[in-house]
Amino acid sequence: MFIQLSAAAAPAASSNPYGLMEALEQGGVIAWTVFIILVGMSVFSFFILFSKLIEQQKVIGQAKKVRASFWRSNSLKEGSAKLEKNSAYKQLVDDGILAQEQHAKLTNPVEAHDWLHASLARSEASINSKLNGGLAFLATVGATSPFIGLFGTVIGIYRALIKIGASGQASIDAVAGPVGEALIMTALGLAVAVPAVLAYNWLQRRNKSIAEDLSAFNNDLLGYMVSNGAVRPTVTAAPAAPAPKPAAAKA
Repeated sequence: MFIQLSAAAAPAASSNPYGLMEALEQGGVIAWTVFIILVGMSVFSFFILFSKLIEQQKVIGQAKKVRASFWRSNSLKEGSAKLEKNSAYKQLVDDGILAQEQHAKLTNPVEAHDWLHASLARSEASINSKLNGGLAFLATVGATSPFIGLFGTVIGIYRALIKIGASGQASIDAVAGPVGEALIMTALGLAVAVPAVLAYNWLQRRNKSIAEDLSAFNNDLLGYMVSNGAVRPTVTAAPAAPAPKPAAAKA
């Protein structure tokens, strides 16, 4: 009999009446709404983080291919054909070629340098704008999620005060549930905000590095076009493959 009572009491003792689900059930609609909003913010934040990392890594890989093969081409069209389709650098080259063709059709006297510089700058700004897409959401999450969690905190404290007033005494068992709910909401708000802020700063730093590479390529491309190919960046030759070792003579 004693063994059976002990076995029945064990699950009850191990259950936590102040866990997350219990706090949400006590908080009602407001607690569930705050929780769902914070979870949605967190999911979208991580989605933007991984999708932007993949996008940035593609552009970084494209920059390596440009340095390896593009400037060894005999013409811009030949170099453009070597670049990947939908590449950011291919977009710059194609927009430059298009601007060069459009300049020949202009009736007003506009210097080729000014026309090409404006066209390439517009193309570069379009690429940078695409790379920065979604980062505003991360900044918004980092700035607002602590306050959304704080709203849940205020509601939890308010419920605790109501329980104190209704019972007439501030006992621990009366206020532990609402206060626990308030602390959980505060923790959730911070747990959503901190990764969003870190992701935003990291992605911004990577975008800045990519923008510097794009700007350098843009300047080299402009110099190449206004000089009819006479000015181009120096391309280091690929390292020669090591000579094969002679086979050892058999005794």
